[in-house]
Amino acid sequence: MAKTGIPPREEVAAEAVPRITPRLFLRRHALTTGTIGIAVVMWTIFIVAAPDVFLNSRIYSAFGITTPLWGMMALALTFVVITREMDLSFVSVMALGMVGFVRVHEFTGSVLLAILACLLVGLACGLFNGFLVAVLGIPSLVITLGTMFFFRGIELALLDGTGVPLTDDAFGTLRDVLNGKTAGIPNEFVWMVIIGVLLWVVLNRTRYGAHLFVVGDNVDSARLMGIRVTRVKMTAFGTLGVVAAFSGMVASMQSSYLWPTLGDGSLLLPIAAVFLGGTSVFGGIGTIFGTFLGALMVGSIQAGVISAGISGFYTQLFFGLIIIVSLVMQTLISRRMRS
Repeated sequence: MAKTGIPPREEVAAEAVPRITPRLFLRRHALTTGTIGIAVVMWTIFIVAAPDVFLNSRIYSAFGITTPLWGMMALALTFVVITREMDLSFVSVMALGMVGFVRVHEFTGSVLLAILACLLVGLACGLFNGFLVAVLGIPSLVITLGTMFFFRGIELALLDGTGVPLTDDAFGTLRDVLNGKTAGIPNEFVWMVIIGVLLWVVLNRTRYGAHLFVVGDNVDSARLMGIRVTRVKMTAFGTLGVVAAFSGMVASMQSSYLWPTLGDGSLLLPIAAVFLGGTSVFGGIGTIFGTFLGALMVGSIQAGVISAGISGFYTQLFFGLIIIVSLVMQTLISRRMRS
């Protein structure tokens, strides 16, 4: 037999695929399961303390109307926090986007163009934040605090500090789409679910989603891998800007009025929902499902505390306690996962 000079092929045994045991599953999804555990305990306490309230569908209908107004922004904020950045200006973008809406509608009479203008204003604000952070390298926590006041100042100047009624008959269809009901479910909640599903797909099923995690985990490694860090971060900020403007439109149509203070008082709720849902303040870790669940938890705390017969003065105490405990648990879980 002629020699070919090719070494004989060695048979390599196929590597065994590890069996997914309950322990391994919980280890891989520790943050999400921890959030679910906290939610189950919290709602159990509320149901036991106030069964007439928390076993009644009315309170969940109320959650479905109010929580999405800021919950949608929490979902988009998850992208920004995963990249190890922060945005404090989205509450002002809510209002500034609606200024674009009313001014374009006054000029053109077109609701569709007004919607487009609203979303484009939100996108522009988000990209502006992204430029300041990703291109100029300014710390996001500081610069978005500045743009929060800057965007609010523009909005107040354009409105002369007064509100705008949104009672025009032309807004009827838009109001039905944004604030009506689908199969008995408030459309505000339906929109929150739609946005959540879209962002979940982007985060878990696209290359961009993978890049978000890499950038948040180690930005230097991301650059060495050829990831365009600037584009990734600017896209995250731009996405939050669009969702914030859309949230402002939903909130304004719900009240049929554009309040110049739209968004005030809603800053900490989305941030709390993001961290309560398991997204790490150090970046590189986060889930849309966790933030969605965190938003529902935050939205139910105030009603739960009051319904349980506890004085309303203790609402913030209870609210802060739950957030602190959940963050401590997430930190301990993260350390154990790394070890």
